Amino acid sequence: MKLIINIPCYNEEKTLPLVLKEIPRKIPGISAIEVQIVDDGSTDKTVEVARKFGCHIITHKQNLGLGVAFAHGIEAALNRGCDIFVNTDGDNQYPSGYIKYLVKPILDGSSDIVIGNRTPWKVKYFSPLKRTIQFFGNMLARNIASSDVPDMVSGFRAYNKESLLKLNVTTKFSYVIDTIAQASKKGLKIISVDIRTNAPTRKSRLSKNLFQHMKKSFANIVQLYITYEPFKTFLFLSMIFIVPGVILVARFLWYYFHEVDSGHIQSLIIAAIGFILGAILFSLGVIAELIRTNRRLIEEQLYLKKKELYKRK
Repeated sequence: MKLIINIPCYNEEKTLPLVLKEIPRKIPGISAIEVQIVDDGSTDKTVEVARKFGCHIITHKQNLGLGVAFAHGIEAALNRGCDIFVNTDGDNQYPSGYIKYLVKPILDGSSDIVIGNRTPWKVKYFSPLKRTIQFFGNMLARNIASSDVPDMVSGFRAYNKESLLKLNVTTKFSYVIDTIAQASKKGLKIISVDIRTNAPTRKSRLSKNLFQHMKKSFANIVQLYITYEPFKTFLFLSMIFIVPGVILVARFLWYYFHEVDSGHIQSLIIAAIGFILGAILFSLGVIAELIRTNRRLIEEQLYLKKKELYKRK
């Protein structure tokens, strides 16, 4: 059983040694432990540090984003015969000593994916505003992803090989919610393991500030909801125009039959515009639902191809 520990890095020369020194050398049930670094366009000595510790290195010539780094890490790990894949961060947020607890449910076959639960709304290193945002953000993300995972945005995770073959990273910004949504829809078993976190060593590089991060995260969540629930999304949008249209028609009919006064034809005109827009949105929902069905078939074919490709690794 081969474990590959993946660490996406962008200018982490100061904190990377702290992560690497704590990585366990032996874990019961694991025959080989390897560490790989995805250097996402670092301009410092991150690569030199990784070489010093004997890590396998995947290099990006420029910064491509966390989602791309994660996807390339999975591809490299599968090519090197990975049975279990653990992802952690290069900023030393997640104590490497917890890796053995992440892989245990996978080793005993009770889970496909294990996520380190930081309980972010209780982390003392976060500001009250960030804890509040984390709490409500996690609630929204759980609803969209149809999952009960407490810490949806934790990057400290373990995957078995089957889950790696079934998941497809579709976002450049961050993969965390996307992969949970996919795993939930594809029937993969996900559990959480409580962990603590180390004190922050630097500001997050995903966004310049908290509000920009909120903006990107919200856009990502909206995109995911449209992707995985297209018909519901467009049906809701169509109702925004159809319901007022029905009300306006009723208003016109009431005035017409009660002969209160003449006119009110404007109600019919506005209602007609609403019905047309609603019908267009409803049609888009039907088309999007058909595309989602087609995507499922394509992903199944992709899974079978990857399974055939990597079974020899």
